[in-house]
Amino acid sequence: MVSASTAKSLAKLRRRRGGVVGGGATLSRIFAVKCVPPTPPPIPSSSSSFSSAPAASSASDIHPKPSSSEIQGGKRNASGWSKWLLFLPGAITFGLGTWQIFRREDKIKMLEYREKRLHMEPLKFSSASPSSEELDSLEFRKVLCKGVFDEKNSIYVGPRSRSISGVTENGYYLITPLMPVPNCPDSVRFPVLVNRGWVPRSWKDKFIEASQDGGEQSSDRPPSPSEAGGTKSWWRFWSKKPDIIEEQDQDQVPSVTAVEVVGVIRGSEKPSIFVPANDPESSQWFYIDVPGIARACGIPENTIYIEDINENVNPSNPYPVPKDVNTLIRSSVMPRDHLNYTMTWYSLSAAVTFMAFKRLRQKNKRR
Repeated sequence: MVSASTAKSLAKLRRRRGGVVGGGATLSRIFAVKCVPPTPPPIPSSSSSFSSAPAASSASDIHPKPSSSEIQGGKRNASGWSKWLLFLPGAITFGLGTWQIFRREDKIKMLEYREKRLHMEPLKFSSASPSSEELDSLEFRKVLCKGVFDEKNSIYVGPRSRSISGVTENGYYLITPLMPVPNCPDSVRFPVLVNRGWVPRSWKDKFIEASQDGGEQSSDRPPSPSEAGGTKSWWRFWSKKPDIIEEQDQDQVPSVTAVEVVGVIRGSEKPSIFVPANDPESSQWFYIDVPGIARACGIPENTIYIEDINENVNPSNPYPVPKDVNTLIRSSVMPRDHLNYTMTWYSLSAAVTFMAFKRLRQKNKRR
């Protein structure tokens, strides 16, 4: 009814205004659009619901659940690895014991090599030179040297302890350059560093005092007229007596007593991490460094270093105490020590392996 009355009123308006079709058509369209009821949303069909089911099943197929047999297999593999890990400490200790056996064999060969070389005839250094043979091939070889000690350039290495009648006393190794003797055919042709042996601490204290006193005297001594400017005084120009005295002094060579040293060629020491570094500037030497000591003494760095093994010690002057030949054949770890280490490692391996077997038996009984 409402729509019919509305249509009649619109027809009247057309007639009155001369039949304007555009405006009426527009109003009728607007009214028609407003009166059209909204369309309901589409209802999902049953086919789409059925299609989502295979998608869910395919997602479940991508990550399948492990079966009970697979879970049991993984547990068996884990238990197998744990069994092998129980025997790992025993295998490691057994290997260490075997390694000590090889170390013992190498140590026996090394000591036999040293003993064989120490029983060889001494090599005279009057005709040999450092470049004639390699130092490695000369190590632990006896040598016979003749020369004169340069006491002013002595080096004290230490402290080193020495046991005397059960009493331990600290001291130093005294290393002194052995210099060639002029006009002596049996003398060495090059400097040699000689470890003269062990001396007590008082020797180093006296050496330091003497060096300090000598330095002060040399610095306080006034220069002679010939030293000052290098010119002679006026009265020497008229007198020839001083010239005669100088010529006599040049002809007279002071007599030097040559010293014969029997030693063994050695090399530098290998300090441990607990030994402090040497300090040449303050004359602190904690271990034997042959190139460094030679450089401090003012001789070539490739100087040969020997250790005195002379057994003819003067009872009235027992110091320095030379090294014993038997100490050169010994080592910090002897073959019997390696044998003890072997037995220790093998015993530990047997104990750990027995504990592993016992542990596995307990697991089997629980099952």
